[in-house]
Amino acid sequence: MELTGRTLVPGRAAGAAVVLAEPLSFWGGLDPATGRVIDARHPQRGTALGGRVLVMPTGRGSSSSPSVLAEAVRAGTAPAAIVLTEPDPLVALGAIVARELYGTAPPVVVLEPDAHARIPDGAGVEVEAVGGRAAVRVERR
Repeated sequence: MELTGRTLVPGRAAGAAVVLAEPLSFWGGLDPATGRVIDARHPQRGTALGGRVLVMPTGRGSSSSPSVLAEAVRAGTAPAAIVLTEPDPLVALGAIVARELYGTAPPVVVLEPDAHARIPDGAGVEVEAVGGRAAVRVERR
């Protein structure tokens, strides 16, 4: 199935979906050395995000989140792509900074909530974010 959304940060990536039930702050919520969720209050603490397509409603706060996402990109532990339901300037900024510093970054896209909800955890996902349009292809299970 193909879902259409909006590009925040362009790029192409693929991986297994990791669907978070709640927003995540990268600052204090993601260990950039391991790519795992470390927020003690997050219901998916311990989940590995590295190389996967991160699907979550939006980021959660902290102006330091972009630096953590950029560090995860540098360490090779960042999500392959990020799919949100609400635009998040801090998540986008982290990807943009990573691209400037390291020449690579996860594409960041926004889908409508009903489309977002159609991505099951573990499904194979391809993200193609070119120009303003984003295509998110989800493997049928």
